[in-house]
Amino acid sequence: MNHLVPLERLRERRSAKWTLYEPDVLPAFVAESDFALAAPIRAALAAAVAADDTGYANPAATRLGAELAGFAQRRMGWSIDPDAVITCMDVVAGLTDLLRTITAPGDGAIVTPPVYHPFFSLVPEAGRRLVEVPLLGGRELDLDGIERELASGSRAVLLCNPHNPTGRVVPREQLERLAAMAAAHDAWILSDEIHAPLTLPGAEHVPFTTVSDEAAARGIVLVSASKAFNLAGLGCAQIITAPGPAREAAEGLSFFARHCGHLGAIAAEAAYAAGDQWLDDVIATVDGNRHLLGELLAERLPDAGYVEPEAGYLTWIDLGAYDLGPDPAAVILERGRLALSPGTQFGRGGEGYVRYNAGTSPELLTEAVERLARGVRG
Repeated sequence: MNHLVPLERLRERRSAKWTLYEPDVLPAFVAESDFALAAPIRAALAAAVAADDTGYANPAATRLGAELAGFAQRRMGWSIDPDAVITCMDVVAGLTDLLRTITAPGDGAIVTPPVYHPFFSLVPEAGRRLVEVPLLGGRELDLDGIERELASGSRAVLLCNPHNPTGRVVPREQLERLAAMAAAHDAWILSDEIHAPLTLPGAEHVPFTTVSDEAAARGIVLVSASKAFNLAGLGCAQIITAPGPAREAAEGLSFFARHCGHLGAIAAEAAYAAGDQWLDDVIATVDGNRHLLGELLAERLPDAGYVEPEAGYLTWIDLGAYDLGPDPAAVILERGRLALSPGTQFGRGGEGYVRYNAGTSPELLTEAVERLARGVRG
């Protein structure tokens, strides 16, 4: 497992994960993984730096679209047109610019809390009205609630699939119904599928635009190598559409909305072209970690609520039984010196929860649970 990095080397990093807290804190909050870069990515970036190639991006000068298409076909059986791939700086920027492009000022945009927290700010930043339809039981889309809001005039749904923070993969039949509702109400589904490459054994991720003709017409998918391959700092996401209304709508994005990082495009191209074996190894580690986390929680904190994620390394833990208030993460940081994402950050339904990043080694996961238990029990 040459993707695993020892703690002393991790602490040499200057990224947000490793510099926002004091050195005695074990960080497990922001969605950066602790894994080493895949060798093909490291080689591609080293070659660019050796050639002083650090200027503005021109994705057309790379094979990014073609390599993404190959990756999508190999990993998900998803056929996409490489020539129609649009780049953007990141998924959040892409969602914001798409909302501005395909909806009108003041239109409602639906989010499904608890959900990835930038959704709550990007909607008003785009000049649209934030509409919340909380998950049923904290995990399942409330399709009836979404349909009511679409019937009341909302014009977009921000779908997070695989879901952050729960790790839930939305089933095909729910995606089909969502697409039918969007078509019936002249609305759009903007699907953030950034965690899809990390779908774990036993689950199947279905790209939104593939589920029906209605999904192809009304859906726009955003992907990136940044979560799976730990490239967030390089800035390059991709927007994928099927031929028809969605592609025509996305083509309205401005030149500036299509901007991405040059090194990000180079790294993504290498990841999609030659990162499969590395990614398989990482998925095996994350798969083992989700099981190990369940075993350790059952042993050390048996009243914690935990459902193994179906995709990704982000895990959602219910600590409500321990009476630590709505934000257990603050207590755990103080007592256990473990930095977690507070559940309240993800909106309604997040009270009493924490999000733990299991994209690490089994050894550091074990240490994290020890600190978690210490923080909970004082």
